[in-house]
Amino acid sequence: MSQDSGKVSPVFRIDVSADSPSSANDPTQPTSNDMLLRQLVVGQQQTNKILTELVQQTVAIQKQRVSELQQWKDANPELTRACRRAAETLSRVQTQFLENLTEEITENEESLVDGEFMLNEFVDRFGPRLAHLNGVLQVLAQLGSGVPVEN
Repeated sequence: MSQDSGKVSPVFRIDVSADSPSSANDPTQPTSNDMLLRQLVVGQQQTNKILTELVQQTVAIQKQRVSELQQWKDANPELTRACRRAAETLSRVQTQFLENLTEEITENEESLVDGEFMLNEFVDRFGPRLAHLNGVLQVLAQLGSGVPVEN
């Protein structure tokens, strides 16, 4: 019984590749990873289509608003100019208000940082006015935009 000790024939073979045995035998069969990737691509394409439609609708609504605003301006040229002048005046008022607000903050820095009561008083005093002033200014500026001011 002479055996060649240098040659050992394997009794069995182990496949350690990531592919399943069926896909290893038939490369034309898609793996579960391939199917998952295809589903992800289809889902992403549907999402892109929906987002494109949403953008188109948003643009159409914005164009309609701009058109309606321009029609209003064309129908009310004197009021449009008055809104422009009012917006410029209110802008100067806002600048002065912001200067007063920042001075108040600088003068009361320690009490604002350390005291919750003082901070609440400050916010109650300046917050609503600033918010309302900004809102009114935005409306006037939008209604009076694009029109030269006549003195």
